[in-house]
Amino acid sequence: MKITQEKINSLQAVLKVVVNPEDYQEKVAQVLSDYRKNAEIPGFRKGKVPAGMIKKQYATPVLVDEVNKLLQNELYKYISDEKVKVLGSPMPKEGQEVDWENDTTFNFEFEIGISPDLDIKITKKDKVNSYKIEADSTLVDKYSNDIAKRYGKMSNPETTSAGDLMMCEIVQLDVDGNLMENGIKNSATVASDYISDKKIKKEFFGKKVGDSFKINVMKAFTNHSDLGAMLNISHEELHNLTSEEFQFTVNTITTMLAADFNEELFDKVFEKGTVKTEKEFKAKIKEDAEKSYVGESDRMLKNDIVTYLLDNTKFDMPDEFLKRWLVHTSKEEVTLEQIEKEYDMYSKSLRWQLIENNILENFDVKVSAEEVEDHTRSLIAMQMGQYGQPVPDEDKMNEIVANVLMKEDERKKVYDQLYDVKTLALYKENFKLTEKAISYDDFVKLASEK
Repeated sequence: MKITQEKINSLQAVLKVVVNPEDYQEKVAQVLSDYRKNAEIPGFRKGKVPAGMIKKQYATPVLVDEVNKLLQNELYKYISDEKVKVLGSPMPKEGQEVDWENDTTFNFEFEIGISPDLDIKITKKDKVNSYKIEADSTLVDKYSNDIAKRYGKMSNPETTSAGDLMMCEIVQLDVDGNLMENGIKNSATVASDYISDKKIKKEFFGKKVGDSFKINVMKAFTNHSDLGAMLNISHEELHNLTSEEFQFTVNTITTMLAADFNEELFDKVFEKGTVKTEKEFKAKIKEDAEKSYVGESDRMLKNDIVTYLLDNTKFDMPDEFLKRWLVHTSKEEVTLEQIEKEYDMYSKSLRWQLIENNILENFDVKVSAEEVEDHTRSLIAMQMGQYGQPVPDEDKMNEIVANVLMKEDERKKVYDQLYDVKTLALYKENFKLTEKAISYDDFVKLASEK
């Protein structure tokens, strides 16, 4: 077999392939011989079917199959050996006709897209903002109060207010406002915090045990899954209500009284003796909150770096070839017009892949099998710790790690995680980062705008 490359331009080429009889004859003969040994045709004993009959019936499809296998294997071997930086995969040139019945030497042509030559350098001239998310006093107070409530005590106030839980008898009303005969009836806990309509929410405040009031449940509760559970009816029944008016009668009122900010609370939340005053408590809350924000800040930094590199790394791609290749390789039937509409998104994704691969190559970023195994061990140990399970001994852990990494998708997930960690560290080291302090609310706003 002979393969030659003919350049069309710097980003496209044609691979010309000549398949000679000696490339496929032996394999075709072997397959036909195997067919003959196993063929069961009426009038002949198994394995005694005349070779000519087998050849007449199967020679052409076997030839097509074997030549196609040969083409696939040799094309990718050529690409690998010659280090051709292919985009996509070889695509048969349109208009080729093959006479499988009469020809013995076959000529094929495949179009290929070629990756542009990149050599991306990152220096301190490359500037990106890095955000340090700070927990302001309002947020710290909120977190502190939430923790105090979590460790507080239940009480039964005389009247309802925001944040209370009410056990209510809920009964459906008819069009005249009377209790509906055979209507929906259920007892459930109601939290006013989940009521979206502000006017209706006020109906739940200032009520005593035994008080009744009427509301439209579909207006009050926009989360229909929760509403269905509260009324103990199905989704279909909920959306076919003959009346949306219900009477709520308060049976019990409970609220959580926040714990006092004292050493008893501090020792429950943090290691005993490490926090002694409310000021220290809130400082620790602030510190822990800001640590938890680092991941969000890093994600924005990575996104900003991706945008920066895409905007500042200019190169051409074989766009017309890639569009036709996407049509050719699509599992579903698509037109070139449909591909045109989505091509910008695909092109951006591919451009980033080329940029990052070049950076990984230039900075010699690699992930070893040993690192993958170690990271998988740490993930397994962390997961077991979350469920209160002991970390298994070394032999058992090795067995679990091996089983996890046998799955291709799991193995890829671990590799991707490690590459993400390494590339982020690389970017932080080589970019000039301008750190900017920002409140959490302002950070969320900024992220939504991007």
